[in-house]
Amino acid sequence: MVALIIGMVLCVGLAVAVVAVVAVPARREGRVLLSPQGEEIVATVKEKTEATIEATVEKTSDVLSATRDKVGDTVQRDSAEDAGRHRAG
Repeated sequence: MVALIIGMVLCVGLAVAVVAVVAVPARREGRVLLSPQGEEIVATVKEKTEATIEATVEKTSDVLSATRDKVGDTVQRDSAEDAGRHRAG
């Protein structure tokens, strides 16, 4: 198992090195890294991601507020019950 993890880390390190050797100098020279089709795909993914985030927040906001209300009520009730009790010291 350790050998597998070490191998994976080495592969990721090699991939980072290749990107550093190829992409960084090309970007500094002003060359475009993605084709026009690649740029369109990236833009589409960004739009879908933003739409998904908005929909998720919209759908979960009611659940989140209801949960906060219930937790707040429970905490307040528990605090009031504890106020009347004596604890043995």
